[in-house]
Amino acid sequence: MVERISNVNWQRIQWCCGERRITTEELAAAVGVSHSVLGRVEQGEDALTFNQLQRLASYLGRGVLFFLESGPVDPEQVFTSGFRALANQKVDIDASVKRIIELAEWQREAYLSLRADIEDDGVEEFNPPEVDGLSIEDAASVVRGWLDLDGIHSFDGYRRAIERKGMLVFRTNGYQGKWQIPKSSSVLGFAIYHDSFPVIVIRKTKYESRQTFTLFHELAHIILHRDSVIDEEADLELISGRERDANRFAALVLIPDGYLKNTGLVSVPVDVSGIDDWLKHHRARLGVSSEVILLRLLDAGYIDRSIYAAYKEWQLKQPIPEDDGGARLYRYREPKHILGDGYVRMVLSALERQRITLTKASKFLDGLKVGDLHKLEGHYAGH
Repeated sequence: MVERISNVNWQRIQWCCGERRITTEELAAAVGVSHSVLGRVEQGEDALTFNQLQRLASYLGRGVLFFLESGPVDPEQVFTSGFRALANQKVDIDASVKRIIELAEWQREAYLSLRADIEDDGVEEFNPPEVDGLSIEDAASVVRGWLDLDGIHSFDGYRRAIERKGMLVFRTNGYQGKWQIPKSSSVLGFAIYHDSFPVIVIRKTKYESRQTFTLFHELAHIILHRDSVIDEEADLELISGRERDANRFAALVLIPDGYLKNTGLVSVPVDVSGIDDWLKHHRARLGVSSEVILLRLLDAGYIDRSIYAAYKEWQLKQPIPEDDGGARLYRYREPKHILGDGYVRMVLSALERQRITLTKASKFLDGLKVGDLHKLEGHYAGH
């Protein structure tokens, strides 16, 4: 006879469903449990097997013990201050995005626990330069020097530069799963401020230049505002307030004044459809989009706003290539793409030194299966 679990807290199941904006019928279908079984749990009966409760807990992003504790949920105990700050800004955040915020905070805690055991990790403590009282232009110049960005022109390069300064940069992926931001969501990224190892999460997009700009926009919130902020597409279009400052900061860090002056970016094509070809070389050198370069030229007074507006109008009419998210041919590399090179090296170092078990390393590395984890070890051994 199959043993059923007693004292499952139905109130907590309902609370989780509310957070994910799903019905109990949808929950039952998602975890492969008859809705009548959940109905019996609601009536206080011992109806769920351990495996069923485990599937339910995993789907709802909680541990099994969470549903065996008595009493209602205390959000201040369940959610970090960073999560609450973001959730309070956007009351209609998609449940999948909320889950990613929680994952990011959990991964940060895991990283800190590993770092406490490994003293020679080569990563600095977060100690940003003092920019209070500086103009956006001066702050951007100071931060660019602090990060030592000369010669970097790719998202991965910029990411590593930021991570070396005591920050964590996570990137979602295009595959269906817990790290995917649904296509229906307009969230591009978010920053979670902490005095030690603040977190930036960037949405995986087809164009790397989009990710790069979002990365520095979120960095602006951490350096300039020392705040946790979640950004949607509309936020990065604002022309006033903190979002405008963050956009200017990002553009100035990526394209310093010296670059504009020394490269003679003034002969703008009369036909805006030729702008992308005109800026092709500069996009490759800087790792940014044509739009960001035009914004810098506009801000510096090299072009008229009508040129930028005409380009934007033309750009909106261009077809967007379809992107199905690709195929998961290299599952073992995904933790590096999601969590960052430094994070993965930290976990593998702890595993090699026998500070953590293979099971815990798998959990820290996005639930990699043992076979894939060994492939990842081989991948790093070859580099």
